[in-house]
Order: sequence, then structure tokens, then C-alpha cells
Amino acid sequence: MPDATYMLLALLTAGGITWALRALPFAVLEPMRDSELLDYLGKRMPLGIMLILTVYTLNDVELTVMASAGPAILALAVTVALHVWRRNAVLSLFAGTGIYALLASIIAAG
Repeated sequence: MPDATYMLLALLTAGGITWALRALPFAVLEPMRDSELLDYLGKRMPLGIMLILTVYTLNDVELTVMASAGPAILALAVTVALHVWRRNAVLSLFAGTGIYALLASIIAAG
């Protein structure tokens, strides 16, 4: 069994590393708070990410097969309509996902 000094040094080392890893992002980002690049990315990235996710999700949809295209198109329409109406990303994403899951399970069961 290790002695008390070894255990204390191991505990202090682990604590120091944990603290440093949690403090590092704040220390690195502080000089970049007024960066025009980060401001631009903060405004444009959410739309870009949503566009990439939409294209990736709809990539496997066969537009000629209603069982594949129907739920995806309706869920996409619900998601876009809710987001335009309420401007709430969480609501629109959950509703669109729920509609898609419900319709896909109904079509798979039938």
C-alpha cells in the first residue's frame, strides 16, 4: 500500500491538472473576446450547422418512394414552419423529430 505522502502528491497532481484543464479555455478565449472573426462565426455557424445536418439527414431519402420521402418532407415542413412562426429552435427540432418518428413508425408498422 502506498504511503501517505505518495497519495497526497497524487491527489494534488490530479487536482492541479483538473483545475488547469477547466481554466484553460477561459484563459485562451479571454484575448479573443473582441475578435471580429469570432463574432462572424457566432452569427453564421448555427445556420451553417443546421444546413449541414439537414442535407446529411435528407441524403438517404428516396424522393420517388413515398414511404421514405413522405415523413421526411412533412417533418421538414413542420420544423421550418414552427421555427419561422415561433423562432424557437428547441421547439421546432423536437416537433420535427417527433413528427418524423411518429410517421416513420406508422408507415413501418403498416
